[in-house]
Amino acid sequence: MPVIFWLVPISSVTALLFAYYFFKQMLGYDEGTDMMKKIAKHVRDGAGAYLRQQYKVVLLVFLILTAIFSVMAFGLGIQNKWVPFAFLSGGAFSGLAGFFGMRAATFASSRVANACRESLNGGLRLAFRSGAVMGLVVVGLVLLDISIWFVILNLAIPEAEFGFKLLTITATMLTFGMGASTQALFARVGGGIYTKAADVGADLVGKVEAGIPEDDPRNPATIADNVGDNVGDVAGMGADLFESFAGSILATALLGAAAFVGYGSEMQFNAVMAPMLIAAIGTLLSIAGVFMVRTREGATQKELLKSLGLGVNTSAALIIVFSLGVLYFLGFENFWGLWGSIVVGLLAGIAIGQSTEYFTASAYAPTRRIAKASETGPATIIIAGIGTGLISAAIPLGIIVVAITLSYLFASGFTFDVANLNLGLYGIGIAAVGMLSTLGITLATDAYGPIADNAGGNAEMAKLGAEVRKRTDALDSLGNTTAATGKGFAIGSAALTALALLAAYFEEVKMMFVKFLDMPEFLIHGKDGAVEAQYANFIDFIYHYEIHLMNPKVLVGVFLGVMSVFLFSGMTMNAVGRAAQKMVDEVRRQFKTIPGILEGTAEPDYARCVAISTKGAQREMMLPSFVALLIPVIVGLIFGVAGVTGLLIGTITSGFALAIFMANAGGAWDNAKKYIEEGNHGGKGSDCHKAAVIGDTVGDPFKDTSGPSLNILIKLMVMASVVTVGVAVSYSLL
Repeated sequence: MPVIFWLVPISSVTALLFAYYFFKQMLGYDEGTDMMKKIAKHVRDGAGAYLRQQYKVVLLVFLILTAIFSVMAFGLGIQNKWVPFAFLSGGAFSGLAGFFGMRAATFASSRVANACRESLNGGLRLAFRSGAVMGLVVVGLVLLDISIWFVILNLAIPEAEFGFKLLTITATMLTFGMGASTQALFARVGGGIYTKAADVGADLVGKVEAGIPEDDPRNPATIADNVGDNVGDVAGMGADLFESFAGSILATALLGAAAFVGYGSEMQFNAVMAPMLIAAIGTLLSIAGVFMVRTREGATQKELLKSLGLGVNTSAALIIVFSLGVLYFLGFENFWGLWGSIVVGLLAGIAIGQSTEYFTASAYAPTRRIAKASETGPATIIIAGIGTGLISAAIPLGIIVVAITLSYLFASGFTFDVANLNLGLYGIGIAAVGMLSTLGITLATDAYGPIADNAGGNAEMAKLGAEVRKRTDALDSLGNTTAATGKGFAIGSAALTALALLAAYFEEVKMMFVKFLDMPEFLIHGKDGAVEAQYANFIDFIYHYEIHLMNPKVLVGVFLGVMSVFLFSGMTMNAVGRAAQKMVDEVRRQFKTIPGILEGTAEPDYARCVAISTKGAQREMMLPSFVALLIPVIVGLIFGVAGVTGLLIGTITSGFALAIFMANAGGAWDNAKKYIEEGNHGGKGSDCHKAAVIGDTVGDPFKDTSGPSLNILIKLMVMASVVTVGVAVSYSLL
């Protein structure tokens, strides 16, 4: 193994060591008063109980899917025999990332609240470094899993002609992304249903009906609400971006192995290594960026955003410089062009984040217009939020269009010539890696949000005083913006990653003929006539399967992809509604039947609300998740490769647009409510505030359940298509 490869596992171990360092450093801070410790323990126990229950369900699903993949591999011979093991490892590592990140978050909340008793800067630094545990664990475990599998497969798979060894290795490694995707979907959907059922119940009955403050200890749902922030926005987001990070690296590695066949074994190897090395260096630079985040006492929201932006943007600027050195060192002839693709990906990620910030932060006009709409009631605030969300989707879509075009052109030598197609697709893949290269710190800004939110809840329930609550509110409001920005970033990265995976799908089709079906001489009816499968390229398979817009199988697939997105979104929204209704009924019941709750002389039954959210989330997450897993298989079985291609195109395009709309509308409603609570438009308790709470309640499942789940749906459906490609190739009915 060349020496340069070892930078990948070294970066992995370094990230995990710093994650451990930040975790131990956080544990060294004072947890606060006895009441603060008690509240934190309630949240920690609830989050742990939920994850244990979820992992039991997910383990059963994984065992069933592993058995199916084993039959496909060892019984039918239409799949690589390593796939069942790679699938399990991807799911296991993704689950570990979510678990460690959530554990850090639940230990941090009371300590952040206590740090805010002394200074805003102390609270910000502690919350952000606690969030960095999530970011660094995710990137560390991804790079560790990639390193282990690359070494194992390099030793286990024999040398082969035509560059097929590296093609086989990367195609096999790509399937562990299926495990990560499956785990991520259950984490996101289940966590999203849990957190929003609790949040809606707490808001509607507590804030609107009973007129008590958010996170008031008299509200029976408040502990479940704080638990939900951790299982949805920490464990769920971590699993989500684990999958994006792994998928972008592995899809690009496979595209590199395909694009550089014929350039010599060394150059092909370097093309596979490039995305891994860029991700490794970005991880090291993310660690440096974490240490740059600090602020002054009394900082405004814009100053707080600038503090976080300093660390993120510095890491991004440095990866631009270092990635050029990596590409030059690896000997790429067009290293300037590939570097341009990386820069495009990075800038696209930053631009999507800035766009999301503009449409969701209370410092800017769109959110303030939504807040003003509250003056005429709930209906107008809902209309304003939906309109803002729809408009906000235009800019990220335009950014992705520009990013795809430029990254393709830079890598292909500024031509759309079919001969350079593989290089152009490699450029799109490496742009996705560029966008995610500083994920260690980008994810830290997102995980920071629920930590700050929980700190505010702890401060309110422990009655720490107005000044502390003012500081935690400032951090919480910042967290709403970073969470919305993080969701926009996650969705943008999902779009580029999914496109890279879609291109990799055809490499898997080729590998199916050559390796798994043992038909290398099967004649593919390509662009220039019949050609043996082992010599066929991307375009040859496009011609062979007649993938064009006039093929009804492709068109049917496109419509089914759009249908899948809307069906999935509707199912997850209704799931939140049903679970939330049970929570509302329970909170109302406790207010009526437990004397002294509203007077503060009796303690609510928090555990009952936690149990309702846990049970509801476990039950409701199953059907949407199975829909996402089954549709690609069914479409492949009926309509074959052409139908699956259309399905994925429809899913990626419509899913990206709808996810941006839902995430931004929900984030804007949330921050409009926060803006009113700061004393604008009548402040807390006013009619405007009650209207804003209703708008925020509508937006909750938008931004925390359906919206963020869609970007996993996009990638999972592509991954499921990749892993079950043998079904579409061998058994399609049409």
